Amino acid sequence: MTVEQAGLADKIDAAVDSYIELLNSGTAEQIADLYAPDATVEDPIGADIRDTREQLVEFYSVITGMEDRTATLKWKKVAGDTAVFEFTLVTKTSGLAFEITPVDIMVFDENGKVKSMRAVWRQEDLKQL
Repeated sequence: MTVEQAGLADKIDAAVDSYIELLNSGTAEQIADLYAPDATVEDPIGADIRDTREQLVEFYSVITGMEDRTATLKWKKVAGDTAVFEFTLVTKTSGLAFEITPVDIMVFDENGKVKSMRAVWRQEDLKQL
């Protein structure tokens, strides 16, 4: 591994940690800041692709608008320009609680910004607690 590759791996590792942290206590705008200007989000795979900052902010506003939310990283792997990780997200709103455990695949640019994110989960994976 070259120094350049190691540097990118460190940026990717930090970006994933920031993503989980921001899912817990950040704003939709802060999460969108992790993405490159031309990034795409497909969450879940097969859904319409979001490819503008406005669409990303709108998408993440659903999560950040919850009364209570907790994201917990289960594991992550980083190789080249890609991170794959699994996390559990528990959200609570209007007296209801839901849990989902997706696997996200993120590809990064040379600056450590997310170029694409694809989330692997199905509707059946969303559980009411």
